[in-house]
Formats: sequence, C-alpha cells, structure tokens
Amino acid sequence: MAEQRQRALSTSGEALYEILALGKGATHDEIKKSYRKLALKYHPDKNPDNPEAAEKFKEINNAHATLTDLSKRNIYDKYGSLGLYVAEQFGEENVNTYFMLSSWWAKGLFAVCGLLTGCYLCCCLCCCFNCCCGKCKPKAPEGEQQEFCVSPEDLEEQIKNDMERGGHFCFHIQGK
Repeated sequence: MAEQRQRALSTSGEALYEILALGKGATHDEIKKSYRKLALKYHPDKNPDNPEAAEKFKEINNAHATLTDLSKRNIYDKYGSLGLYVAEQFGEENVNTYFMLSSWWAKGLFAVCGLLTGCYLCCCLCCCFNCCCGKCKPKAPEGEQQEFCVSPEDLEEQIKNDMERGGHFCFHIQGK
C-alpha cells in the first residue's frame, strides 16, 4: 500500500460523483446529504480496525470539498481531475487558457506561424515591438502627464545650475 501507483488524471469529471453515489447533475443539498450519510458510515472512529474505511473517508471528504466549492465544481465538471490539477498549478483563472492553448488547433496555428515566418522568435518580437513600444503603441489619454527620460548628463547639469542659482534643487522636465 506504501507504493501505491499514482492515479491517472481523468477528463470526464465523474469519479467524485461516484464516490458520493450521485449523478453528475446532483444539487448542493443532495451532495450534502450523501456526504453526511457516507461520512458516518466510513468514519475512522466507527471503524477503528478497518484501514480501508479510513481511506474511503478521506476520498469522501475530498469529493465533498471539491463538489461544494462552486468554482472547483465547475472546473471539475468541465475538465475533470486534470482541470483541478491545472487549477492547482496555474490558478483557477488560467484553466480555460491552458486547455485552449493545449488544443490541437492552437498547436497547429503555432506550428504554421513558425513555418511561415521561419522562426517563432520573430513573431513575438514583431508583435511586442510594434504593439507595446513601437509605432502602434497606445497613446496616453488626454490630460495625463507623459513620462520623459532624462539623460544623466542633462540631470547633472540642471542640478549644478539650480545649486548655483539659489542653493536648492528644483527639477524641471522639458518635453521633446
């Protein structure tokens, strides 16, 4: 039992319902009622000499915890235990994105883009440099002050001039 093989992750999302002896469309009250009944039956205090009952009790608790949490239940119903694993690894908000990018058409699109351009890095760089910091960069809304970069030499000269004039530093940004 110590070297128990790891279970394969399913995509059907039916095993937790089977553990609680329910159908996939069970209501919250049905889940609660079935959990209480099975938890009393397999509770370790009622079955002190039965290690299988303790394992069954753990499975029942796990099924109940997953099926009573609405977001986990939705993920489980749609993607099965594999979806729960992905949610645990990447966060619940990223599950749909993971499965979309894992689909055959997304992989095919990535391969076709790579074949057409000759490399995958060019696609990323072209998109990033045109949309994030290139000519297609979004304009700042009206009324907001734009950021300017000041060279260290200009900054040193301005500090020196301000210190000579009045003894205190006042920084002025000059637009380009």
